[in-house]
Amino acid sequence: MTLLQAFVLGLVQGLTEFIPVSSSGHLVLAPRLLGWHFPKEQAFIFDVLVQMGTLVAVLVYYRHDLAAITSSFFRGIARRQPFAEADARMGWLLILATLPAVVIGLLCKDLVEQAFASPKITGVFLLCTAVLLVIAELAGRRRRSMQDIDWKDSLWIGFSQALALLPGLSRSGATLAGGMTRHLDRPAAARFSFLMSVPVMVGAGVLAGKDLLGLHNVSAFLPPLLVGFLTAMISGYIAIRWLISYLSRHSLHLFAGYCAALGLTVLLLIR
Repeated sequence: MTLLQAFVLGLVQGLTEFIPVSSSGHLVLAPRLLGWHFPKEQAFIFDVLVQMGTLVAVLVYYRHDLAAITSSFFRGIARRQPFAEADARMGWLLILATLPAVVIGLLCKDLVEQAFASPKITGVFLLCTAVLLVIAELAGRRRRSMQDIDWKDSLWIGFSQALALLPGLSRSGATLAGGMTRHLDRPAAARFSFLMSVPVMVGAGVLAGKDLLGLHNVSAFLPPLLVGFLTAMISGYIAIRWLISYLSRHSLHLFAGYCAALGLTVLLLIR
């Protein structure tokens, strides 16, 4: 993998991780469309570790929220009143929302890796993302805020996130749809979606890091990883700022149309 290829893929990752069009799907399709071929295990590790760049983008953008949640969470444990404060409760809800993806991801790791090798499967799941976004707009009443989220909402959104282990099913799209079908307004659904991405990305990065150590000639792979990481971090931060502003005024129909068009193009043109 060259530095230019790493830059392009890092840009794709950063822009599509938070915008609900499936970063994993784009990372499968972009090399295919550009005629780039990478070893399967190397491509999977690159994709997951470059997500750590977008993780840093979330940490920076929501640093005040995360600091308040973390301090309140541990303060509640120390005082043996884990649910006394709103921020502490939010910490527990984020943990609960993470569990479905962690359990399903560990049980289905090999199956997920195989799915990443098939552009056709990616095309099908891009269409599924489009359907989820349309359902969210039609079914969601958008009357609830972040403060209204309870454990049932958290689990529902968590299982929505587990769907996005497959390429083409957008993580942000699935969790936005999960939140909106529980009648959260769009900004609240997006904020919870981005916050709950933190533990999942950390866990995926740790697993991919272990796989990275098993690669031959690891040192030669580090410069492309660094370029991809930095590019994803910067573009991811920009994407978060833009999307939060966009969702305060617009629906998800634009992204649904894009996913549907891309999915159909993949199914019709890629062999």
